[in-house]
Amino acid sequence: MALELAFHGPPRPRQRAFRVLAGTVAAIAAVIFGGWIGYTVSAHQGRQTLRGESDHRLDLFAAAIESRVRRLEHVPATVQFSSEVLALLRQPDDPRRAATAGASLARLNAHLGSLAIFVLDERGTVLASSQRPARNGAPLLRDDSTPGQELAYRPYFLDALAGRVGRHFALGADGGEPGYFVSHPIRDGARVVGVAAIKISLAPVDDVWEMLGTPALLVDANQVVILSSQPDWRYTTLADLPLEQRVDLRINRMYGDVQLRRFPLPVDYSVDEESQAIEGELDLQPTLPTRGGSGMLVLGRALDGMDWRVLMFADLRPVRAQALRASLMSAVAVAFVELLALYLAQRRRLVRQRLEAQQLLQRANAELEHKVARRTRALTETNARLRREVAERQQAEQTLRAAQNELVHAGKMAVLGQLATGITHELTQPLGAIRTLSGNASEFLRRGDLQAVGGNLGIIARLADQMGGIIHPLKSFGRKSLPQPVATDVAQALANALFLYDQRIRRMGVRLDNRCAAAAAGLPRVWCDPNRLEQVLINLVGNALDAMQTTAEDARRLVLDAQLVHDLGEAEPRLLLSVSDSGPGFDEATRAHLFEPFYTTKPAGAGLGLGLAISRDIVREFGGEITAVVAEGGGARFELRLPLAPEGAALAAPALPPALSPAAGLIGGGGLIGAGPPVPAALQSHHEP
Repeated sequence: MALELAFHGPPRPRQRAFRVLAGTVAAIAAVIFGGWIGYTVSAHQGRQTLRGESDHRLDLFAAAIESRVRRLEHVPATVQFSSEVLALLRQPDDPRRAATAGASLARLNAHLGSLAIFVLDERGTVLASSQRPARNGAPLLRDDSTPGQELAYRPYFLDALAGRVGRHFALGADGGEPGYFVSHPIRDGARVVGVAAIKISLAPVDDVWEMLGTPALLVDANQVVILSSQPDWRYTTLADLPLEQRVDLRINRMYGDVQLRRFPLPVDYSVDEESQAIEGELDLQPTLPTRGGSGMLVLGRALDGMDWRVLMFADLRPVRAQALRASLMSAVAVAFVELLALYLAQRRRLVRQRLEAQQLLQRANAELEHKVARRTRALTETNARLRREVAERQQAEQTLRAAQNELVHAGKMAVLGQLATGITHELTQPLGAIRTLSGNASEFLRRGDLQAVGGNLGIIARLADQMGGIIHPLKSFGRKSLPQPVATDVAQALANALFLYDQRIRRMGVRLDNRCAAAAAGLPRVWCDPNRLEQVLINLVGNALDAMQTTAEDARRLVLDAQLVHDLGEAEPRLLLSVSDSGPGFDEATRAHLFEPFYTTKPAGAGLGLGLAISRDIVREFGGEITAVVAEGGGARFELRLPLAPEGAALAAPALPPALSPAAGLIGGGGLIGAGPPVPAALQSHHEP
């Protein structure tokens, strides 16, 4: 029993302990997070301050380098104006002109204080130089400026020969002193005939490293350290050079025979393309002297007009120490705020408990009173909404049926209008015969030949019946009426549809194969509205005739067939009525849109694209289905699956008088519609009075 109570009873002390533990963990996490925020903000501000101070020192350092190195860049451009140099280039084999040009260059070099000024011909051979040979005939310095030196491989010579100003760092030939070479083309007219070059000493740069106060270096366009406050860093590469670039450097001997090594520190920096500022960071650099593993901030600048970049390494230890102090103060501030919040929360909890006890009973009573009202109101609104939806759907259905009836009637009137000319032709022949026979009867009556009068009147009666047979189905077809499903004779409905297209069928020379007329006696009755079924058949036959307009006349064929089928999944059999033509048919993409409203393949103005859509709605209304398939041998075939009439259902009244039914031979069976019997030969003999 005790075990059961311990298991099922509410573990209040355990839950309270869990909440206290969770709150303690959250408070500690908040203190840690506050310390982290303080450290992050302080470190960011410290870096910004250090970056600003370093940027100022970098600007001063860059200005100092430019003032010491670039002040002599204009000298090669003035050498081309020396008459001695131009005379030497015009006659390079004259030793007197070489001596005169060398003396002029030596005076200029002594005045400027550069390492050397020399002139090369267009093949890269030094013709004159500021170097003066010693008394024993040996040169004072084995360098690029030595007369007779071949320098066609040097980049600064190639740049000047191409008409550009060349600026490159390079070690002197044969391991000479490093320097900054500036070259300029010498033109004789429009042609470059030589190159003037100056070698500027880089020793003054070593005097300004102390201006930065931190380790620094100069790197050229090849990512090679050419100068540095740390001697071990010289002639190292900040990035791995491709094999092709290493081969080029060995060919032009920019760094002499020095074996380029990888920079000992993993420097990773980014360059701002607009300001050319360089920034990066090193986490641990134990190789730096007196730094002992502190983090370093890498900053740099690109020197204006030169392919050099200066990089300095600023110590981050003071920044991190300041950030740790700010982190500690932030954590203490967060802890104080948490204690104050805990005190206020406890005080507020006591007040809230008293208020909750008072409001609990009031809230329970209010909820009980409003719950019944809400549920009653919700049920009332739901019932009203359902009634409105039912009424709206009934109204929409009535509107849809009315619109469909109007479209069906409009289609009938359109067909009757198209057939007005053919009907006029059909009635003209019997009317003319009646007029002739009536005149003959009057004359025979005057002569007293009653037998001839009786024969003419009999023929007039048959012609009147024939005219009635033409007009009666048109009246039945054009009548606007609501759909009433009854037992319908498919052969009779098809005969009435063919009657309206008789003149067009004969005019187009279409071969009509009406298999329904031959099997009319054995076909079961279908359950539908006969007038609506005739409208569907008229649409299908009219579409078939339209489709065969472009077909050769001897290949035009219209096949009408009906048979009893039992589809899979259907409990009752259905009558399959098909209308096939020998037109061009259609593809699968067209077949997918045939029964969409306003979709038509006819030319503009020849149709609205509503016939098949209305026909499908009519067939579905009395439980049938209409589909389109590709006919065997080409063309199109439309299939109507119609439900059968129930047993004992009354047959729909025929659209024609019994004397003019399809069995009489005037309609159906593929014969001519409305042609009527020819005037007997006996009647022809009585035309003359």
